[in-house]
Amino acid sequence: MSPEIFADVAPDRPALIMAGSGRRVTFGELEDRSARVATAFHRLGLQTGDVVALLTDNAPEVFEVYWAAMRSGLYITLVNWQLASSEVAYILQDSGAKVLVASSNAGSVVRDIAGLLPQLGNRYVFGDHVDGYLPYSQLLNAATPRVTGRPPGAEMLYSSGTTGRPKGIKTAQLAAGADDPFQMVVTHVFGLTGQDIYLSPAPIYHAAPLKWSCGMQALGATVVVMERFDAEATLAAIANYAITVTQMVPTMFVRMLQLPASTRNAHDVSSLRMVIHAGAPCPPEVKEAMIAWWGPILVEYYGATEGHGSTVITSSEWLEKRGSAGKAAVGVIHICDDDGNTLSSGTHGTIYFERDTAPFEYHNDPEKTAAARHPDHENWSTVGDIGYLDDDGYLYLTDRKSFMIISGGVNIYPQEVENVLALHPCLVDVAVIGVPDAEMGEQVKAVVQLKNGFEPSDELAQEIIGYVRDRLAHFKAPRSVDFVEQLPRTETGKLRKRELQQAYRPVP
Repeated sequence: MSPEIFADVAPDRPALIMAGSGRRVTFGELEDRSARVATAFHRLGLQTGDVVALLTDNAPEVFEVYWAAMRSGLYITLVNWQLASSEVAYILQDSGAKVLVASSNAGSVVRDIAGLLPQLGNRYVFGDHVDGYLPYSQLLNAATPRVTGRPPGAEMLYSSGTTGRPKGIKTAQLAAGADDPFQMVVTHVFGLTGQDIYLSPAPIYHAAPLKWSCGMQALGATVVVMERFDAEATLAAIANYAITVTQMVPTMFVRMLQLPASTRNAHDVSSLRMVIHAGAPCPPEVKEAMIAWWGPILVEYYGATEGHGSTVITSSEWLEKRGSAGKAAVGVIHICDDDGNTLSSGTHGTIYFERDTAPFEYHNDPEKTAAARHPDHENWSTVGDIGYLDDDGYLYLTDRKSFMIISGGVNIYPQEVENVLALHPCLVDVAVIGVPDAEMGEQVKAVVQLKNGFEPSDELAQEIIGYVRDRLAHFKAPRSVDFVEQLPRTETGKLRKRELQQAYRPVP
């Protein structure tokens, strides 16, 4: 499904509204502009399976280029414009992008790329003029003939690069006329429709904001995109646009809960019928606070950019299965040990999803692709997360395997400690990592960011350690606490834990 049909039946309906500027793009305009860009790509010689890259902030042009790629049988790669120029250049080169479309608002990296990748000749920019780029308007000048007969395009998005260079996640292109599994989930699992008004507060270059926003447009829904997340502005957008559905990450919940009660209560959020959350495990205390505030309308899912499978859980289920990420909605879950043996319920292990066929591969990396497959089942895949199933088939996430702390031969999962400290009255943010220990191998360290009005001290560090000891087994409590100005997080709230770990590891 695509938004093309709504250009005929509801051409004046807004397909997109930018929350800050109020700029609107109708379905009729989106159809016309995306068709023109698709024609331009065809004239540039792009063939089915070629790659178009986007280097941009949250802007309407993202959707024009996305739908142009989808109707042209192309892969589209969105690149995080906050990466270093060398990292962006690597992704563009590794993806084999034939065309780059950039926003002049994406900072100096846009200018740098022209010099770093002179061989990428098809460079276009919208916004202000940038040396080395042609104006995006030239793509819009291509009116006819319109591209037809191509299979649907697909996304090739890149991992965050927490373990070395980022890798392109290449999803399989669908055959013409085939049902889109993601679209089936949006409609049949979540029950979303073209009558919904969907708010996207996160950077569009990430997988979930991109796929869900475009998935809602494919249903004929209006998508409201925030230029950037701000806690109070999010509440204002919900009220101003009568938002019915939004998707957030737990860090956004925390930021909104930290607003003064008077600010939170000043905005009417009663139009919301569903709040979807994913991207990172939500501390139970945070989720309980959100349900108490907004009602039992939170729906959580667990998945990954790889699209290997997913789980879903409603608020009512979660209140019965506190801390669970839900039951399988796409694929069948298997929990396996390091040798690939299936484990019984209640036992921690690597999470695999079984599908009819493996739905992704890592671009230019057959070894990483092979490592993501089960040793005995080619159609079982994993992204390295650890968890367990209960007797009713509900999944509980433990942590990333690479973040597990082994202290004195005992496994300690940082997420469990982070959940305890998430709503500590003195803390804005927290990360728990393992650091080298001569006796135990590793010891637990908490790295914390304090709220305004609190000062680092040995006494406060001991109080934080005691806070955990009062709530968890003593061996799980931090042995030490470090105070920092700010923890390294992505714009979607994901902790860049690998970066933090490296700061505490001796250089080899």
